Amino acid sequence: MEQLVYPVDRKRKAELLAFLIGSRNWQQVLVFTKTKQGSDQLAKELALDGIKAASINGDKSQGARQKALDDFKNGKVRALIATDVAARGLDIEKLEQVVNFDMPYKPEDYVHRIGRTGRAGQIGIAISLMSPNEEDSLLAIERLIDTKLPQEWLKGFEPSLDNEMNNEKPPRKRGRNSEKQKMKARLKIHANRGKKN
Repeated sequence: MEQLVYPVDRKRKAELLAFLIGSRNWQQVLVFTKTKQGSDQLAKELALDGIKAASINGDKSQGARQKALDDFKNGKVRALIATDVAARGLDIEKLEQVVNFDMPYKPEDYVHRIGRTGRAGQIGIAISLMSPNEEDSLLAIERLIDTKLPQEWLKGFEPSLDNEMNNEKPPRKRGRNSEKQKMKARLKIHANRGKKN
């Protein structure tokens, strides 16, 4: 299984996902989000880009989840958007692509997510879309799996580091810049790890 991280601004993740599905002609991709609302919203955004998508999460009835899964398996839906809870036990034969739209809350969930692809000797690719504020999640995953995941910057989707820094919350105490300094240090590491294409 190939694992790859694409650094990208938080606001451009849906655009990048649609680009990957379209440009690489993915017919079947399982996408993981952190929240139920996030999974529903992403399915709607992909539909606006002409990509048939369905979401499965804890707010959906068992019947609705099964229909979405069946439609995905039968090729009626290209992208199945799932939360970690809803994806437990999913078994999809020959699933070649898994995308972490959001980095998981717990590093162990990363292992579970990517385990949906590359099964029984099949080819699989696990892609993570990472905004600069998710760097700590990536480091926790790399510690858990004892592997440094390769990062690649896609032309046109490079993260704008200044925007991410401006979106961070200000330090709690007046006169202290520790949070801003930590963010600058993370962004510096982040910028040096990626390679531009």
